[in-house]
Amino acid sequence: MSISVRLAVRDWDYLTPLVLGDVASDRIDLKIDRVGTLISNVGTDPAYDGAETSFSRYASRRAAGDATVVGIPNFIMRGFRHRCIITAKTSGITRLEDLAGKKIGVTGWRDSGNTWTRAALAHAGVGVEDVMWYAGRLTAAHPITDRLDGFGRPGRIEAIAGDRPMMELLESGELDAVFTPFMPEGFFAPDSKFRPVLADFRAAELAYFQAVGYVPGMHLLAFKADLVAEHPWLPQEVSDLVDRSQTMWLQKRRKYAETTPWIIDELSQVAQSLPADWNDSGFARNQKMIADFAEELHYQGITPMLLSPADLFPAYAVPTASVSGASA
Repeated sequence: MSISVRLAVRDWDYLTPLVLGDVASDRIDLKIDRVGTLISNVGTDPAYDGAETSFSRYASRRAAGDATVVGIPNFIMRGFRHRCIITAKTSGITRLEDLAGKKIGVTGWRDSGNTWTRAALAHAGVGVEDVMWYAGRLTAAHPITDRLDGFGRPGRIEAIAGDRPMMELLESGELDAVFTPFMPEGFFAPDSKFRPVLADFRAAELAYFQAVGYVPGMHLLAFKADLVAEHPWLPQEVSDLVDRSQTMWLQKRRKYAETTPWIIDELSQVAQSLPADWNDSGFARNQKMIADFAEELHYQGITPMLLSPADLFPAYAVPTASVSGASA
């Protein structure tokens, strides 16, 4: 008899085989809800058994001693962040080093993506204390909410006065750059007033990979601790389903490459530039990335103590893991 599991995730294309049932398990009846915004805490949400979860917020809960959620080292959202630093086309800023002493807007201080983007900036020699930071909504269409999340510091990290949209401030020159995980409407149009700070962000991101050895993970899979206690094998079973779906989707994209004119070139460049296991899940494969992220969270003041990979994923950090079938 299969166990019914409801999972909330963003609308990632590689989950299509899983949603359609091309990838399935006889142990789990998996129901997937595609959500535009991550649910705040799967541990207390009555609708879901598991969810795509912010790595940063998961780490913050672990640091606070909250064990109601069990995270697994399957990073359902990964990506380089150099591309997420944008400026006005009229700006003279063309290098990350140029951002020292500048005013930068962020869509949320504790967000995992912005944490990694600050890490990329620090890798270029520009630390948190070298910039004046402002948190706010990206455009007028975005909601007004607390984006400092308790991490403000007058004179260094502040909320944008009057909740003015950051793209307006970027256009007027009141901000020098903005960190955003998703580009605003019209950003890709030929007549856009904005551009990435780095003209060749691919080269910068590849150099970053060669230096650190991983593609940063922003979101992971997490489940209610009570469910995991009752069915210790379940998280890894779901993780394996996600991995199988991603493998199938990549195979299909390489075959049916006409979805965009040049996606075949993108797939080719990734295969040639990155090792085949760049997106593998599992504790051992991602341990350095997990440790580096924990260090960034502590350095950036998001967690009060330095967490270890074992603190974040205790069931996966020992050979006799309680999660049956935990992959290395």
